[in-house]
Amino acid sequence: MKFLIVGLGNIGAEYELTRHNIGFLVADYLADEAKVSFQTGRLASSANFKHKGKNIHLVKPSTYMNLSGRAVNYWMQQLKVPIEKTLVITDDIAFPLERMRMRAKGSNAGHNGLKNIEETIGNNYPRLRIGIGSDFSKGKQVDYVLSRFSEQELELLPKVIENAGSAALSFCVIGIERTMNFFNT
Repeated sequence: MKFLIVGLGNIGAEYELTRHNIGFLVADYLADEAKVSFQTGRLASSANFKHKGKNIHLVKPSTYMNLSGRAVNYWMQQLKVPIEKTLVITDDIAFPLERMRMRAKGSNAGHNGLKNIEETIGNNYPRLRIGIGSDFSKGKQVDYVLSRFSEQELELLPKVIENAGSAALSFCVIGIERTMNFFNT
């Protein structure tokens, strides 16, 4: 059984460890834990591994956040993974850093990456939103999501990423309903 886990973010050194790249950080964590490396491919870097009998494909789009839908759609078609077995991992300013929420479908909530995915494949895809907080003044949202985590946040980040990685693997093994019961905080 195949699963596709898409960690959203922006490519390039200037975006490393920024709040908007938390999806990339979770994908990197999963690859490190599975001892696999990402290979550059069409519209994304990808890696795959087996976990508890499931074939898991990791994707980090190289299309930049606002065109993530192109990469998600391409890799779903390329790997022949149905939408219900595709999990998109992204940042969310509606939650504090240590909170996350998985849903089977939903709105884009103004998130440009999710908006583009919705335009490409619809909004009935599973997603894991990881809180990045909302400590920004009016009109400064873009600057905030593209800024690096603070020193205090960096101390919390490894546990946040580990929990999100565990939730993603749980999605593949026990399904979205049971995973939401265990991990939604």
